[in-house]
Amino acid sequence: MKQIVSISLGKSADDYEFVAEFLGQQFTIRRIGTDGDVNLAADLMEQWRTEADAICLGGLNFNYAIGSSRAINAQKKKVEKLKTCISKPIVTGERLRRVSFEWAIRHIQFKYDNNYFNHTKVLFLSGLLNYNIAKVLSEYTDNLSFADPVFENGIPKFLNSLDDLELYAKGVHDVLDWVPTRRLASAAMPLRAWNEYIIRKAIQKTHILVVPTYDFYDYLKGCGLEELGGKTIITATVYEDRIQFLKERGVDVIIDCTPKILEQVVGFYVLEAMIALALDMPLDKLTDDDLLEVIGEQRLDPRQIFPQGRHKRVNRFAFVIHPLSQEQLKQDPNIELASRFAPKGFMDAVEKIIAYSPPMIYSKVTGVKSPLGVEAEGWLITVGGTPKQMLAHSPEFTYKRLLQAAKMAKRLGAQIMGLGAFTKVVGDAGKTVAKLADIPITTGNSYSASGALWAAADAVRRMGLITVEKGRKLQAKTMVVGATGAIGSVCCRLLAMAFTDIYMVDVRHSKLLSLKESILKDTPDVHVEISTRADKFLSDMDVIVTATSAGGGKSVIDIMAVKPGCVITDVARPLDLSPEDVAKRPDVLVIESGEILLPGENVEMRDIGLPPKVAYACLAETIVLALEGRYETFTIGREIEWQKVKEIYQLGLKHGMKLAAISGVNGVFADADIADVARRAREARKEIAPAQTRKHSAG
Repeated sequence: MKQIVSISLGKSADDYEFVAEFLGQQFTIRRIGTDGDVNLAADLMEQWRTEADAICLGGLNFNYAIGSSRAINAQKKKVEKLKTCISKPIVTGERLRRVSFEWAIRHIQFKYDNNYFNHTKVLFLSGLLNYNIAKVLSEYTDNLSFADPVFENGIPKFLNSLDDLELYAKGVHDVLDWVPTRRLASAAMPLRAWNEYIIRKAIQKTHILVVPTYDFYDYLKGCGLEELGGKTIITATVYEDRIQFLKERGVDVIIDCTPKILEQVVGFYVLEAMIALALDMPLDKLTDDDLLEVIGEQRLDPRQIFPQGRHKRVNRFAFVIHPLSQEQLKQDPNIELASRFAPKGFMDAVEKIIAYSPPMIYSKVTGVKSPLGVEAEGWLITVGGTPKQMLAHSPEFTYKRLLQAAKMAKRLGAQIMGLGAFTKVVGDAGKTVAKLADIPITTGNSYSASGALWAAADAVRRMGLITVEKGRKLQAKTMVVGATGAIGSVCCRLLAMAFTDIYMVDVRHSKLLSLKESILKDTPDVHVEISTRADKFLSDMDVIVTATSAGGGKSVIDIMAVKPGCVITDVARPLDLSPEDVAKRPDVLVIESGEILLPGENVEMRDIGLPPKVAYACLAETIVLALEGRYETFTIGREIEWQKVKEIYQLGLKHGMKLAAISGVNGVFADADIADVARRAREARKEIAPAQTRKHSAG
C-alpha cells in the first residue's frame, strides 16, 4: 500500500487520514495542517521524507497563471524554500490544476449543447488566480469582469476584458495611475467601505461568480442571500462546509473544477500524486499527456453541485418593445400630466424627441419555468420610436437603435434577443440587425403565425358553428388571401392539415400553381382551389386568413360579403383590415393574434397591455428559444419557413406554452365577446335562410 502525505499550511482542524483505491492500487492518504507555520511544514517534510511514497504541498497561494515576474517569483519563493528541505520531489498539483480548470469549463459547455456559458456575465474575484478559466470562458462570452484591483490594491475599479487583465498583470494598466498607493487606499476607511459596497453590487449583477479556492471565505466576506442568491459559483476543491455555506446563501449551482474520485474531497496535489504513483511514474516526470489520458479514461469530470437540492439552469433573453402610439406614451404619469396643460402639438413634439432616446430597460421578466425544469429570465428593452416615427425615418435610423439595444442585451447577459411589433417589419425585417448584432436575433414571426392559427382553431371551437370531431379534419372551407407570400404559404400548409377544403388567393398565377402542387404532394386528402380573386369564393368561407403585403388598412376583402360567423385571422403587418371595417360586422370574429400563456407559477413583468403571465407570440418565441437553449438566429426576414412555424409550436408545447387569449383590433376577446359574435351570427343566418329560399323560389 502506497502512502501519500499532504503537508498543508492550512488549518490543522481539517486534517484527515483514510484508505482509498484508485486505478487498482491501495493508498493511505494523510493530511497534516500547520496553521500557516512554514518552519513546521519544513520539519514535517523532513520527518516524512523516508516514510512517504509522495509528499504533497498544499495551502499556498502560488498558482498565479499570469503577472509580473516579481509577483510570480515572490509566490514561488515559499515553495522553493520548502522544496529545498528535502531531496525528494514534492507534488504541488499545479499541472493537474491547469488541465482540470480548462477541462471543467469545456466539459460543462459541451454537456449543455455548447451553450451553457454563451454571453453570460462572469465576475472573477481574482482573474490572476483563475486566468486559465478566464481564457477558456472568453471563447464563449466577453462579458467578463475582474475584481483584482479592488482586492489586491484597494483600488475601486474593475477590469472589463481579458486584455485589461493582462495589462494589469504586467503592472502597466492605467487603473494604477490615479490612486497614489495601496497603503493609502487600504488605510482610508471610507474607501474600504466603498470597495466592499461595489464588490457586493457587482456580485448581485453577475450570473456566474468565479471564487478562488485559497482564502475562499475572505473573498465572500459580507456576502449573503441578496448577493449570492440564484448564482452559479465556479471554484475548486469544494469541501462540505463550503457547500453548506453557499447553500445557506441561496446559491443554485456550484461547479467544482476538482474531480471528486474519492469519498473524501482532496486537493489537486493529492490527486496528482495518486495518478503518478498509480502509473508508477516519478513524481516530477508526469506530463500533461499522462494527465489527459487518465482524465479521459477514468472520466475525471468536474462536479456540478446543486445546493438547493434540485437541478437548476437559467437561460436569459432580451426583447425589444416600443410605444405603439401617443396614447401609450401617456402611460408615463409625467407625460400624461404635461399633456393636459400643454399647447396643441405638444405630444407630436414628445413623440419625435422620444424617438431619438437611447434604449432603456422597461422591465425584468422572471419566474418563467418550463415543465422540464429549465428556467428563463430576461429584460424588456424599450426603444422610443412609435411606428409613425419609424416610418418617418430611414430604416438605418431604426437599425441603429436596435443595435444599441442588442449591445445592452449582451451586457445584461442575454443569450438571444427578439424584435417586437413594428421593429420586425421595418427595413429588411431584422436581417441587417441579425448580421451586425453580437447576439442571435429572432423576429418572432414564426410563433406569431403559429399563434394566430392556433387562435383561429380555438375560436372556431368556441364559436360552436362548425362541428369539431376529435382526430378528424374540420369539414369546413378556409381561404388564405396572399397565399404565396412568406406567411401566407405557411398558413396554407398548416390549414391544409386541419381543413378538408382550402382556397388560395393571390395575384401571382404561377406561384399559386406551384404551391398547390406542393401542398397536394404533402397532404393529398385536402381539396384545393386557387384564384386571383378573393370575392369569387368569399361568401362560402368559414375561416379566412389575410396575409397580404398591402396592409395599412387597405381593404383586401369586402367584409360585407363575408358569411356570418366567419372567423377572419389577420396575420398581415400592418393589418389588412381596418378597425372601421371590423366594426361593420359584429357577427364576424376578426382575430389579430393569439397570445401565449407563459409557464411558471411566479411569472413577473411590468404591464405590456395583456393579462398577467400572458405574452405576445413574438415575445413567446424568444422565450421558447431561450428555454430550449437554441441561441441562434431563428426567424429573420420576410421569408418564413413553414417547418419553423411547426417547430416553434412544438417547442412551445414542450416547454408548457399555452394559448392564453385571442386578440382583435380592440384588444383581448373575453368569452362573452366570442359568445356574442356567435349569437349574432346565428341570428344573421336565420335571416339569410328565408331570403335565399325566396330567391330560389322566384328563380
